[in-house]
Amino acid sequence: MSLENADPVKVSDEALSVDDIEHQAVKDVRLRRELSARQVQMIAIAGTIGTGLFLGTGRSLAQGGPASILICYSIVGFIVYVTLLLLGEMATQYPVAGSFNAYTTRFFSPSYGFALSWNYWFNDAVSVASDLTAAQLVLQYWTVQHSWAVSLAFWVFLVAVNAIHVRAYGELEYWLASLKVATIVVFVIVGILVNRGVNQDHHVIAFSNWGIDGAPFVNGFGGFARVFVTASFAYGGTESLGIAAGETKNPSANMPKVVKFVFWRILIFYLLSVFLIGLNVPWNYPNLSNKTTTTSPFTIVFQYAGSNAAGSFMNTVILTSVLSAGNHALFAGTRVLYGLSVTRPAQAPRIFSWTIRGVPLPALALTSSISALCFGSSFIGSGQLWGWLQNIVGVSNQIAWLSIGLASWRFRKAWVRQGRPLSELKFRAAWTWPWGRFLLPSTKPHSTVQGWSSIIPDFVTVDFISLYIEIPVMIIMYFAWLWTKKIRPRAVGSEASSTRAWLHDVVDVNTVNLKTDEHEEEEDGAVVVPKQSFLRTLYSWLA
Repeated sequence: MSLENADPVKVSDEALSVDDIEHQAVKDVRLRRELSARQVQMIAIAGTIGTGLFLGTGRSLAQGGPASILICYSIVGFIVYVTLLLLGEMATQYPVAGSFNAYTTRFFSPSYGFALSWNYWFNDAVSVASDLTAAQLVLQYWTVQHSWAVSLAFWVFLVAVNAIHVRAYGELEYWLASLKVATIVVFVIVGILVNRGVNQDHHVIAFSNWGIDGAPFVNGFGGFARVFVTASFAYGGTESLGIAAGETKNPSANMPKVVKFVFWRILIFYLLSVFLIGLNVPWNYPNLSNKTTTTSPFTIVFQYAGSNAAGSFMNTVILTSVLSAGNHALFAGTRVLYGLSVTRPAQAPRIFSWTIRGVPLPALALTSSISALCFGSSFIGSGQLWGWLQNIVGVSNQIAWLSIGLASWRFRKAWVRQGRPLSELKFRAAWTWPWGRFLLPSTKPHSTVQGWSSIIPDFVTVDFISLYIEIPVMIIMYFAWLWTKKIRPRAVGSEASSTRAWLHDVVDVNTVNLKTDEHEEEEDGAVVVPKQSFLRTLYSWLA
């Protein structure tokens, strides 16, 4: 059944009130708008850059080769950029905790929003486990014994920081993100020099690694398809920037700037770094990625520059990025669970809405407890466990991006259908309006084929499950919420309308409330826009 033509479900007074299914508005009065523009902008630039870029690129290179990694990261990067523009429109207009989960419930379907929210909460919790597992891989560079103990110390530190105050989270992220920005800039410079001959062997590398046996497309189509999920893992977390909207000062001014920074982040931090990695690091470098260990291509490039000390420095920075990415995932997961508990109707136990000093401690406790998964690496192998967790998180990210597209499509349709002028939108990515809905099918092909290598030439059960387990779980949770709430048509209409009520609860774009939770401008928080340079003006025009 086409969602475009699907009949919206109307709700009887005996079931849920219209208010209940119109939206999943999160009342964030108990959260505090304490994140400054300085903190939010730095989080946007590099807050979620972590193991996916610093370690995941090594796995991608080993699986798919230099051409596959560049093409896949470019495709996924474009999808993420457009997705963030769509999210930015909604997050600026309705800056609530819960972000795209709340928007999906409000503008698309409460049942789908329920399934998505719990799926994304689990994604964030598993991301913390993935980051702490990655810490053990990074520590293997120095042959540290009992690396699980270091991961435990990191876990305690992250929980403590997030339990203090939202400003503690913001300040830690600001400085860790600043360090990552500086390091990636240095890496780009060093990578160019190494490629042009400033290396231990004093020879120009150029594109020679693209011509070695197996390159540039390693493992054929299966390797190419597999890189999509690792690329999705690397870009993951970007969409959670909207979750911070509920705790951002003057979101109408700051959120558009946050979203637009993603353009530069993708262009410089991801694509340029991936290109230099493909040039300088051979796909068959020893221990680049296997069941027991994974080596960061960033560290390898610094070693090529002729300094083991530089390699150790780079590895130290990667270790701090693990803390940063884990910190961000723990913050986002906690806020998603909090948002589930304060929705109407509640989609999580009310205990998770309790806050102390503006911090939802019960939600933090449950989210952080899932990260105990990381200690299973002592028995499975850190490289193997990290690969499975990476698959789960990567697929979850793809589901999130698709869901943002669905919510934006219905939001825009409701805005136009109800006669609201576009000038009332506080942020509008104008060039995405004619074809924004076509983003939806663009995410499906690579999501379908990325598990190719888990089926051909041999079926690998664990890999297949880690790549596709979330799809049936989402379907089960969707129908569980739909049937539990027993949404029925208001009028005792035809049998067909009754059947549709049991199959979907698509929100009526003609009646959905577009006024609730709209952010009022803060006069004293107005931002003075400085004179723009030519490049910034060009970028503003493009975005």
